[in-house]
Amino acid sequence: MAKNTAKSLRHRAARKALGKPAKGKAKVTRVKGKKVSYGQAGPAKGGGRRVKPGTDKGNAYCARSAGQMKDHPKAAKDPGSPLRLSRKRWQCSGKTSRKGKS
Repeated sequence: MAKNTAKSLRHRAARKALGKPAKGKAKVTRVKGKKVSYGQAGPAKGGGRRVKPGTDKGNAYCARSAGQMKDHPKAAKDPGSPLRLSRKRWQCSGKTSRKGKS
């Protein structure tokens, strides 16, 4: 049995602090039995939707994530990866965000 030294207790406390809070864990999306969390949750500052496809912000995200698709081919092939789920949410088509129905 290992001793509880000051160093090991600090390490354990630091590891615990890295985890997601219980409220956040409850809202995580499940895909193929795995928990996947991505993006910032909740409404935007003005009270509207945080993700607005078809805007300049959406185009910027899609262009940025298109580069990530090239850098991470494993995530690009997996439909349940956070990268693919986020691109779906932003309605990305290549490097642009399509304006969709609501």
